[in-house]
Amino acid sequence: MEGKEEDVKLGANKYSERQPIGTSAQTDKDYKEPPPAPFFEPGELKSWSFWRAGIAEFIATFLFLYITILTVMGVSRTKNKCATVGIQGIAWSFGGMIFALVYCTAGISGGHINPAVTFGLLLARKLSLTRAVFYMVMQCLGAICGAGVVKGLQEKPYEMLGGGANTVNHGYTKGSGLGAEIIGTFVLVYTVFSATDAKRNARDSHVPWIFWVGPFIGAALAAVYHQIIIRAIPFKARS
Repeated sequence: MEGKEEDVKLGANKYSERQPIGTSAQTDKDYKEPPPAPFFEPGELKSWSFWRAGIAEFIATFLFLYITILTVMGVSRTKNKCATVGIQGIAWSFGGMIFALVYCTAGISGGHINPAVTFGLLLARKLSLTRAVFYMVMQCLGAICGAGVVKGLQEKPYEMLGGGANTVNHGYTKGSGLGAEIIGTFVLVYTVFSATDAKRNARDSHVPWIFWVGPFIGAALAAVYHQIIIRAIPFKARS
């Protein structure tokens, strides 16, 4: 069969789940897509793993907001940015915390740590509606508690700096801010889909509405793009 070229049916995959990208197939069996998660699964509510996953999301989001808000406030309260970690330091604090927290919670809850990620995975039927709502509630509670602890420890700086909340900078419109949120969240959620795709690889504080609408639209677009476009492109393979 070597050298023979055949068309692969729409959405099918000749590579096994453990097959490295860019190498020839080890088996002729098509990849079997796992069934979509049910919208409501009563058995979940009786499982300790369900509640443990929610607790993990709560703690992870709590720690994420606590560290990142303190970092943003530390940079914002100093006139001389060179005397602080600066914008790059803020980026490192966000990225570093996400890296550490996802590593710690991925095996327990999936390491969502963001309602937009949970929303995107719900649309793709990767988890039940019950679990998605529970995750979002725990994430929001964790974010509120994280911000609350910061305010309790540094009340005056917190109020003076607005708690490090997102705002649309002067010179930009709400439409610009919304577009930035959509694009940024699309990249985030699409990365999550790609990193967790077995077929391919065998909020926080009180903020304006655009910082909620933008991430959810971006998450929805990422889910649609990944499920309908990327995983349904016909391609050719050598067997």
